[in-house]
Amino acid sequence: MRLGSNAKIDLLKGVPLFSGCSKSELQQLAASTDEVDLREGYVLVREGRPGREFFVLVDGSVRVSAKDKKLADLREGDWFGEIALLTKVPRTATVTATSDVRALVITDRSFRRLVETMPSIALKVLASVGDRLARDTRS
Repeated sequence: MRLGSNAKIDLLKGVPLFSGCSKSELQQLAASTDEVDLREGYVLVREGRPGREFFVLVDGSVRVSAKDKKLADLREGDWFGEIALLTKVPRTATVTATSDVRALVITDRSFRRLVETMPSIALKVLASVGDRLARDTRS
């Protein structure tokens, strides 16, 4: 069963990257997402490859690894790939489905189109990334 607009908005609202966005901005973000179903074992992103998508997990779980070492297990409501929305750097980790997965996907192209029509989203996302970088460098 596919998610309705309100369910997508609720998921996106839970992502710290978009927490500063207004309801209107979240509605536009939700409209820019695609919903995908992936099988267990599917590699969603591969370390070192170009990144072009941001993911929010709707159902299922994934493992994040780098240099063949497990970094994290993610599940419903978790997200990854935000760097791909903002830069062209290669992926910093591999993410593999450890169960069947349903996810919302925002491509870099969709995100850029959205930012062109609603620049306020870009400012809020950049502020969120800046806050995260500041926290990470203090740790």
